[in-house]
Amino acid sequence: MTDPVGGSAKDEVTALARGLALLKVVGDAAGPLSNRDLADATGIPKATVSRLAATLVANGYLRQSADTERFTLGPALLDMSTRYLRHFDLRSLARPHLTALAEFAGASVHVGVRDELDMLIIDSIRPRTALITSRIEVGSRMTIATSAAGRAYLAALPPAERDDLLGQIRLASGENWAELEPRIMAGIEEHARLGYCASFGEWHPHIHALGFALRGPRGERYAVSCGGPAYLLPREAMVGRIAPRLLETVQQINAEMGIAAPEAG
Repeated sequence: MTDPVGGSAKDEVTALARGLALLKVVGDAAGPLSNRDLADATGIPKATVSRLAATLVANGYLRQSADTERFTLGPALLDMSTRYLRHFDLRSLARPHLTALAEFAGASVHVGVRDELDMLIIDSIRPRTALITSRIEVGSRMTIATSAAGRAYLAALPPAERDDLLGQIRLASGENWAELEPRIMAGIEEHARLGYCASFGEWHPHIHALGFALRGPRGERYAVSCGGPAYLLPREAMVGRIAPRLLETVQQINAEMGIAAPEAG
């Protein structure tokens, strides 16, 4: 079965897949969208979009403006997100250790999960002592290919999963792959040698960061970034002072979960 939104799995429920596609498009949009906007963005017929949108509005997943008849995300998604975070075991277990790391480093610490070719930030900790930090919020994204957290996540995957993800990145990056590949492979080697990955101005030209990976008690995988403005966190300080404390933090979190050492691919 092939669908206009791009799905091709034989077990996929078409109506559900289309409804989720609408939610993703609305969530990624800069402003409210009409039925026609949604049809154009997804390839779903406009009449089908109207029925799906009405169902999503009735259940609180979309909100429709009476004045413009355009759609934004609805409150049911916030409730679902809150439930997700409430059952996110590693987040509550790791937060005290990550807070201590943020305060020691004078840097922001962000926890992310993979969403396609990005790490989606689900927790963000800013040190109380720092006047200037990176302004990355919950819901922000970091590209796996260029961020310290993303490369650490990639490096910690089992080889087969890593190769699959590398293949996806290669296809998506097109002609940029020739420049990206050696940096990504260097990051994987760096993680194997040092236990973390660094990104000095690659993900963002003014941000320096160190990243490491964590694995939850049920096998779920997370990536953590510790970083901030480059002029406040020069490479020498990141590697010489912050990296040892970062590795201590990894050991503390893994010990609390009953894992003797960071689990890598």
